[in-house]
Amino acid sequence: MTQTITLYRPTGPHELALVEASGFTQWPPRLPDQPIFYPVTNEQYATEIARDWNVPASGSGFVTRFAVRKSFMDRYAVQQVGAAHHTEWWVPAEELAELNANIVGRIEVIRRFPQEEGGRDA
Repeated sequence: MTQTITLYRPTGPHELALVEASGFTQWPPRLPDQPIFYPVTNEQYATEIARDWNVPASGSGFVTRFAVRKSFMDRYAVQQVGAAHHTEWWVPAEELAELNANIVGRIEVIRRFPQEEGGRDA
């Protein structure tokens, strides 16, 4: 059985539209000013970014969850970039296609901000 690691990615509406266009199977290439793709290690941190950064920047934010083969992710060290739970992987942009090839299953949207009516967020 393939071992996987669960990754989270806060995203805005433009990036999410590109993920949706792929059938929720891959992340779009990075832009020239984005040398690193940085999925995060936990839902709490992804939620903070989606809510506190993506919403003010673009009007909405989303938390996604996806699984990647552990054998692929083992090549990257987890980076702590703030508080104890502010941890992420730094995947060079030129390795994103290989990361996409190691996604197991689909990329799921698990939270949406602002929250939908009735308090449900996914």
